[in-house]
Amino acid sequence: MSVIAELSIFPMDKGDSVSPYVKRVLGVIRSSGLMFQLNPMGTVMEGEWDDVMNTVSACYRELETDCDRIYMTLKVDARRGREYGMLSKVAAVE
Repeated sequence: MSVIAELSIFPMDKGDSVSPYVKRVLGVIRSSGLMFQLNPMGTVMEGEWDDVMNTVSACYRELETDCDRIYMTLKVDARRGREYGMLSKVAAVE
């Protein structure tokens, strides 16, 4: 099952600026090989269910090493037989 997922994850115990932690998470997503796009409120990624969920878990594990409180939201759109949904959904609107 192909999914498009938007993940927002960051520590809540590291002060006002959490960009170094977001950068670490983005490195995990980048190394996953999934198609992704960073936006101001999170990161959208696309792939097969297991690949996306394993990446979400790896992002959590990355922050878990030195963060005592982690906030995460995850939105998922699953659709059988879809390819390049991130691109086609935006193109359909534009």
